[in-house]
Amino acid sequence: MTGNYDLIAIGGGSAGLAVARRAARHGRRVAIIEQAGLGGTCVNNGCVPKKVMWYAAQGMDSIRAAHGFGIEVPVPVLDWTRLVARRNAYIEGINGYWKGHMDELHIDRIHGTARFVDAATLEVDGHRYRAGRIVIATGSQPLVPPVPGAELGITSDGFFALDRQPRRVAVIGGGYIGVELAGVLRALGSEVSLVALEERVLEVFDHMIGETLTGHMRAQGIALHPGCRVTGLERRSDGIAVSISGGSTLEGFDTVIWAVGRRPNTAPLNLAAAGVETGPNGTILVDSHERTSVAGIYAIGDVTGGVCLTPAAVAAGRRLADRLCNAGTASLMDYDQIPTVVFAHPPVGAIGLTEAQAWQCHGDSVRIYETRFTPMRHALDGEARPSAMKLVCAGERQTVVGCHVIGDGADELLQGFAVAIRMGATKADFDRTVAIHPTSAEELVTLQQGRPVLASLRNAAGIPSAA
Repeated sequence: MTGNYDLIAIGGGSAGLAVARRAARHGRRVAIIEQAGLGGTCVNNGCVPKKVMWYAAQGMDSIRAAHGFGIEVPVPVLDWTRLVARRNAYIEGINGYWKGHMDELHIDRIHGTARFVDAATLEVDGHRYRAGRIVIATGSQPLVPPVPGAELGITSDGFFALDRQPRRVAVIGGGYIGVELAGVLRALGSEVSLVALEERVLEVFDHMIGETLTGHMRAQGIALHPGCRVTGLERRSDGIAVSISGGSTLEGFDTVIWAVGRRPNTAPLNLAAAGVETGPNGTILVDSHERTSVAGIYAIGDVTGGVCLTPAAVAAGRRLADRLCNAGTASLMDYDQIPTVVFAHPPVGAIGLTEAQAWQCHGDSVRIYETRFTPMRHALDGEARPSAMKLVCAGERQTVVGCHVIGDGADELLQGFAVAIRMGATKADFDRTVAIHPTSAEELVTLQQGRPVLASLRNAAGIPSAA
C-alpha cells in the first residue's frame, strides 16, 4: 500500500494536530501518523489529566480549610478509583473529538510508528507513504537515569496508570513535573518526599518563586531533600529504598516517581536515511523557519528541544502550515516572552526575564517591585499561605520585562498581564491601571518602592556592580 500527500505530520500531539489541521483547512491533502491516542502527551499523559488531578487536590485543600469560615465538614476521603475512572472518561472524550474532527477535515490517520526510507518517503508497518512536506512532531518522553534499580520507579506516564493511591511516595526531580506531582499527591493524602539534584525547587524560575514554593511545600508536610543525587533504588522488605549521594538512604516507599527530565522521541524515525541532522541528545536541529537540514522536512514542538509548552507547539504548527501553504502574511513563531504556569500548590505563573537574567541583559537600569501577602481566601483558615509577586522593569522607560507570581489564582491572572507585557507595557502603564478590589491581581498594579537588582544576583551572574 502506498499513499501520496501534500503534507504528512509524524505525531498526533499538539504540534502535529495543529499543522495538519491548518494545512487541511488550506485545501491540502494531509495525513497524520500516530502510534498512540490523538492529542499526544498533553491530552493523554500530561497537561489535561494532570489538571484534573490538580483540581481534585484543590478540592481537598478547600474542604480542609472550610472550618475557618465556620463550615464544619467530615474528614474528606478520596475514592482514587472513581477519580481515575472519571478522569479517563474525560480523556477518552477528547480523543473521540479529535478523531471526529480529523474525519471532518478529511485528514487520513495512519496508526503505527513511522520511519524514514528517504527524504520524501515514510514506512509504517510495511506500507509506504510519500509527501512533498514532512513535519516531524513526535514530542518527547520521560527520562529514566541509568542507575541500579531504576526500573523500580515509574515516570509521569506511570503515575497516570496508577490504579490505587500511593501510600508513601518519593518524587525524584525538582522541576515543574516533580513539584506538580508531589503537590497533588500530598494534597490527596499521600506521604511525600521530594529528592532534587538542584539546591532549590524550580531552579530555572526566579529565585523568589523557588524560595516561596519551598516554604509552602514544607508547610504542607512534604519532606524535601535538595542538592541530592539518586545513586540507586533497591527493593527491600518494607518497600523501595532510595540511595542518595553522601551515603544516605531513604526507605519504605511503595512508589518512586522519576521526574528528572524528558528526551525527544527520535530514535525510531531512522533519521539517518533522510539525512536529518540531530543534536547530541537526539533533538532535531532546526532554524527559525522550523526547517531541518533536509529540504522539505520540518520539525516542531518538544522534538526540537526548544520551548516545550503545548500552546507554543500549537502556535508554531499553525504558523508553519500557513507558510508552507503560502497563506497570506504567514509569520514566524516568536519564542520570546511566552507565559508559563506550574500547577504547584499554590500555582506559579511567569513571563519574561528573571531578576538575574534582567541584570545580565540590562545592568543598572533594572528595578524590582515585589510584594508578599496572605490572600483573602486564606485570611480565616489560620494557616500561613503567602502569595508573592514581582515585576522586573528595565530601561529608561522602565518597561516591564518580567512578571513572576506564586499564589492562588496565579494561573489565571497571568494571561491578561502577559498581553500587556508583550505589548511593551511600562511600570507607569501598570500604575495608571485602576485596581480591581479586593483581588490578588490588584497587587501587580499597586506595587511601589522599586529597588535595584540584588547584589547577590549580580554576584551569581558573575558581573561586578557598576559602582
